Amino acid sequence: MLDNILETGYGLLDKGLVPDVLLRIVIRALLRQRLREIDHGSFEANHAAKIAWIDGVKERDTIADLTDKANEQHYEVSTDFLMSCLGPFAKYSSCLYPTGNETLEEAEVLMLESYCEKARLRDGIDILDLGCGWGSLSLYLAQKYPNSRITGLSNSRTQKAHIDGVAKARGLSNVTIITGDVNFFDFKADQRFDRILSIEMFEHMKNYKSLLRKVSSWLRPTSKANSEESLLFIHIFCHKTTPYHFEEGDGWMAQTFFSGGTMPSHDLLLYFQDELALLQSWYISGTHYSKTLEHWLEKQDRNGKAGLQELKRDAVAQGRSEEEASKTYYRFRVFYMACSELFNFNDGQEWGVGHYLFKLKAPEADSA
Repeated sequence: MLDNILETGYGLLDKGLVPDVLLRIVIRALLRQRLREIDHGSFEANHAAKIAWIDGVKERDTIADLTDKANEQHYEVSTDFLMSCLGPFAKYSSCLYPTGNETLEEAEVLMLESYCEKARLRDGIDILDLGCGWGSLSLYLAQKYPNSRITGLSNSRTQKAHIDGVAKARGLSNVTIITGDVNFFDFKADQRFDRILSIEMFEHMKNYKSLLRKVSSWLRPTSKANSEESLLFIHIFCHKTTPYHFEEGDGWMAQTFFSGGTMPSHDLLLYFQDELALLQSWYISGTHYSKTLEHWLEKQDRNGKAGLQELKRDAVAQGRSEEEASKTYYRFRVFYMACSELFNFNDGQEWGVGHYLFKLKAPEADSA
């Protein structure tokens, strides 16, 4: 009975037949249910559950699950359609609204500038943008630091094509985009970086122990020739205390938009300091992300006719039906609303954004 009800509800969502007001009420109810599910009743029980969860991800066979699904659900959807929703820098992650009145473009720049400050960037260094999306950070850094060498790693062929095209149009010769799955990809031993920045990629990961071991090996070690410490900066969205997986049986979000995904806790990465040591962390209220998502939803609606036509054109080119294109259009609307409500819950103090700065640990001296 419940499965039939859910199937009917999901069908209505795919046709855009559920009023936004009603949908948001249902989303808030589901968020309260999620909080009940992850609360084990006491600090002791919650901590024990977190440690068991962390031990579980350390035993995972792969760094990331369902990487092809992530491309299908997000990263290889028509680029022109996504550009009709995002801001001018194509930043597909939380922006920053210190006054709450910023335009989307202003909020994009403010967050990008915060990365530069927190990651202690400067001109003339080698920078890796790990999980570079549609190039918002790679392209911004290439322009801001013309003597630096910017490398972006993406799992999506269409993202690479977009970034390469924009870089060429802007005459940026200091940015290189590589396509690769982090499960299997590795840089050659002679290619190391002074800074690695990763913006909302870790939420698609599972085995953080293996991931951070690999990423740490891409940082340039300190030496007589290189006395400056190499640093890793990470931006993730997170729950304030509790990590959890998005499982197929969880419902619409896990099935449709975040298959194989993870909701980290704000302190999660602190449990994986084998090769890296935390220098500083920050918490940014989820209200900033909620405002970002509402801006995306507003732009999607404003450009709705052209956006839907682009999805239909792309669907036909890919051998899919126009009906599938329509589903994609309405699913993005639901996605933006669901995430906005999540990050706005409890005034942004339940789910939000975490920033972290790590350095390489000094190698242990050989015992005598």
